[in-house]
Amino acid sequence: MQTNPRYTSLVAVGDSFTEGMSDRLPDGSYRGWADLLASRMAARTPGFRYANLAVRGKLIGQIVDEQVDVAAAMGADVITLVGGLNDTLRPKCDMGRVTDLLTQAVERLAPSCKQLVLMRSPGRQGPVLERFRPRMEELFACVEDLAARHGALVVDLYAAPSLSDPRLWDVDRLHLTAEGHRRVAEAVWQSLGHPPEDPEWRTPMPVTPPPGWGTRRVEDVRFARQYLLPWIGRRLTGRSSGDGRPAKRPELLPYEGPAE
Repeated sequence: MQTNPRYTSLVAVGDSFTEGMSDRLPDGSYRGWADLLASRMAARTPGFRYANLAVRGKLIGQIVDEQVDVAAAMGADVITLVGGLNDTLRPKCDMGRVTDLLTQAVERLAPSCKQLVLMRSPGRQGPVLERFRPRMEELFACVEDLAARHGALVVDLYAAPSLSDPRLWDVDRLHLTAEGHRRVAEAVWQSLGHPPEDPEWRTPMPVTPPPGWGTRRVEDVRFARQYLLPWIGRRLTGRSSGDGRPAKRPELLPYEGPAE
């Protein structure tokens, strides 16, 4: 790993995790870990360029079809690729197809950049995750194998105790809060060889008393009404939250974006 590396460009590929949900800015847009990372990299490299092709709700096949070739053609120093987790959460998921598509993506992206970055995505504590954990871990085993074969970095967020804390997840229980995204940006920053700005990003938050039974039930009802039922409806009708939505930042351009 380089120490104090000098990267001049970054392209982020993926779904809602990389788009930045639910790190919401005052204007209603999302920031997220990739924007935070780009801000740090731009602060040390004049003319630093950044593109973010991520779109919420995308499956790995859509990422391959819509983002991978575009990213490869940009010739960036660093490309981050996080995808496949949306597939694992579908009731019917062909993990063989998912890993084949992820392999295609890595094989296209790795030769096109100086450093490809993959991730073992974070997982929130809770019973829903347990149902899909075997698929997730199969996906992450594929990530590790591909990284070893293609010289990619793997940022292990799945094993970080801090990121499994429900307090770092939004009320939709699918996306990280601003603090969660900040910790992910720090993890990637360090993995790229930069000196730590927060050496304790893996450290869990201080213990606080859990919410009472009544509060938890109110939260469960709110979650089901606002997020779970619409999510189920989209699955049943074949729709996605990203349908018709353009890439967050489709061109590799100089970046002076929102900072931490």
